[in-house]
Amino acid sequence: MNHILRRLAVPAFFALASACSPPNLLSGINRFVPGDHGARRVAEGITFAPATGLKLDVWAPAKDRKAASNHKLPVVIFLYGGGWVAGSRSGYAFAGAGYAGQGFITVVPDYRLVPTVRFPAFIEDGALAVKWTRDHIAALGGDPDRIAVAGHSAGSYNAAMLALDPHYLADAGVPAGTIKAAALLSGPYDFYPFTEQRGRDALGAWPRPAETQPINFVTRSAPPMLLATGSADDIVMPRNSQALAAKLAAAGVPVELKIYSGKGHVDLAKSLSRPFRGTTPALADSAAFLHRILGS
Repeated sequence: MNHILRRLAVPAFFALASACSPPNLLSGINRFVPGDHGARRVAEGITFAPATGLKLDVWAPAKDRKAASNHKLPVVIFLYGGGWVAGSRSGYAFAGAGYAGQGFITVVPDYRLVPTVRFPAFIEDGALAVKWTRDHIAALGGDPDRIAVAGHSAGSYNAAMLALDPHYLADAGVPAGTIKAAALLSGPYDFYPFTEQRGRDALGAWPRPAETQPINFVTRSAPPMLLATGSADDIVMPRNSQALAAKLAAAGVPVELKIYSGKGHVDLAKSLSRPFRGTTPALADSAAFLHRILGS
């Protein structure tokens, strides 16, 4: 039955993608393909930034023996991509369910988008999501002392800045060291000067461009990171992940670099969903890395 649903889901995705938001469509299809060990949304539309009205959803794995014994699970905050101009927590429900199915309490927050805001507002929004998570996730089964960030594309950029530039969390009242690890997919980390319009729109007005580049904030205190990319990614070039990995390694920070041969930019995000789980091993690789760092 599973293989029949998957065969139906693939053509449906491509047939309807031109009429709908692909992430929203993929999350809709994801609900009809069994898997992820009963992952479920345990909180929806929680306001974490009252001043802007931003909300988040929380996903959890099915109850098991550990949950029954009040064992707190490791936490992943997943930040979605979309070039800083698109995306929503509901659209990336498939990512929340995917990481929850791997044994994490998963938080998927919204953040403000261009042109309503410019750099660094979307990173500041992420810092407030980290603060909410640290303050409240225990009530939903998560361990506030085992928080990681993950993301894809622009979301990976936001996550990298939160993990590497300490002032964002400090400004939000989050203790240093709260982010214990990062699993970043297809992200831009070393891309100045801005040659692409979305980068110029989101970050180009900042008067000190060096402050927009995650690679410039690497220190030996950075958390362990997994950086994954596709060798055929022509939207965010693989050199971004390669350069950041080299800089982290030189600083003595534990880092894993995964380059998936022949895979493009969308493939890594798509493979977080059940219908396209076989496209790349990004979910399994990032989950295994995070469990090694955070514990289970």
